[in-house]
Amino acid sequence: MYGWIWRRLPGPVALRVLTAVVLIAGVVALLMFVVFPWVEPMLPFNDVSVQ
Repeated sequence: MYGWIWRRLPGPVALRVLTAVVLIAGVVALLMFVVFPWVEPMLPFNDVSVQ
C-alpha cells in the first residue's frame, strides 16, 4: 500500500517526501483531534471497580 501511495505522489523525490510528511501530519491530526476524542468515552478504561 505504501508503494502505491508513493507512486501516486507527484513530482521529484524531495516534493514526494514533503507531501508524504504533510499527509502523515494530517492523518495524525485527524486522529488526535477528531477520532480519539470521539472514541474515548466508549472505552472501558474509566470503569474501574475495586472490591
